[in-house]
Order: sequence, then structure tokens, then C-alpha cells
Amino acid sequence: MTTTDAKCVLETALICAQQPLPLREMGVLFNGALTADTLKLLLEELQNDWSGRGAELVHVATGWRFQSRPQMREYLDRLHPEKPPRYTRATLETLAIIAYRQPVTRGDMEDIRGVTINSMILKQLEDRGWVEVIGHRETVGRPGLYATTRQFLDDLGLESLDQLPAMDSAAGQASMLAQIEFGLAAPVASDEGVPGAVGLAADLEAQLPGADARHPADSESLQD
Repeated sequence: MTTTDAKCVLETALICAQQPLPLREMGVLFNGALTADTLKLLLEELQNDWSGRGAELVHVATGWRFQSRPQMREYLDRLHPEKPPRYTRATLETLAIIAYRQPVTRGDMEDIRGVTINSMILKQLEDRGWVEVIGHRETVGRPGLYATTRQFLDDLGLESLDQLPAMDSAAGQASMLAQIEFGLAAPVASDEGVPGAVGLAADLEAQLPGADARHPADSESLQD
């Protein structure tokens, strides 16, 4: 099989895939004949091949996928004019705290936000697949420790948490905006909470996708 043929196989599989494809699954396409390093080189070539087009090949936490570029949102929204999911300020603040301070307990989050956290917020974030309990703190009551998931990284278009920019950096915020696949168009419900949490939430709000060009967004709202 030539390099061109191999790239064609990869390209077809990635375009048709419903979820990001990890290297091990792509290796199955070639019956294990191509090494991981070879696959990475082919994927890098595909990325270059698609430069300047309306879609791009990206590497996220669970694998590789094609996605639309941010500047295409204006046009793709015309195909799906429904409003994107609406997130309350409380939800965004809670998600931001987990993302940047993980692993954290519910008590930790309440200390940072300065208000009691509705248990439904955590349940909704878990149902959305963005957070999960990864263990328990060895203290009275053994409270659950919350952390973000790989799905959370996928939805933000990131490979790892290391790619989340520092919140006190203007350059970091600009970098985050550059990674937007589709930003939220709807406003959040309120501004309650401490300033630190609000700052984290504002950046996450800018980055979380409201829709996906290949698969319409889940219309479920996350509300307080």
C-alpha cells in the first residue's frame, strides 16, 4: 500500500467516524502493518493537506477527528438555527472550579464559590459526561473527589488539561478563544458567586461548544 492509499483510508475512516479515533483503532484498518509512529506521520500529512479548508483534523483527548473551523460557524448555524445549550452562571463556575482545581470535593467548591452548590448541578455535569467522581477524600464522611473527564477535553478540543491557559493571562485567554470550535451564544442566567470563580467560568463559557458541525449539539440545558 502506498502512502497516498494509506492516507485515503485514514481520511475516509476519520470522516465517517462518529467519535474521535485513537491510534490503536486506526491501526486495525491496516491489520497492524503500520506502526504508531507511521500513523502519526500520516496524520500530520493529512493535517497539512487540509490546511486552508473549512474543516481541520485535530488531536483531542480520546483520539483524532475532523471538525469545522471556528470561522465556519456563521454559515453552519444557518443549517441548525436552534439555540445552543444554555448554561447558568452557577453551573459554569462549578465546572470551572473542577477543571482548574481538581480533584475537589463539593465542600471545596462551596468554599471557593462562597455559596451552597445545588446537587443537581453536579448531577447534570456528570450526566453530560464532563465530570466524574474519581475517588474519596480520607476524612469524615469520605466525600467524593470530582475531576473532569476525557469527554470534557474532547468537547473543548483539547488533548490534555495542560492546554488550559492560565486564567490571569490575557494571552492565555486569547489562546483559549482561538481553540473555540463553537462558542456559546446564549447568556448565563446570573452572576452569583465569588470573583475568582466568575473569571474561570467566563473563560470556560467562551470555549464550551454550543453545537458540533458534524453532529448537532445535545440541546439539554444545564440549569441551576
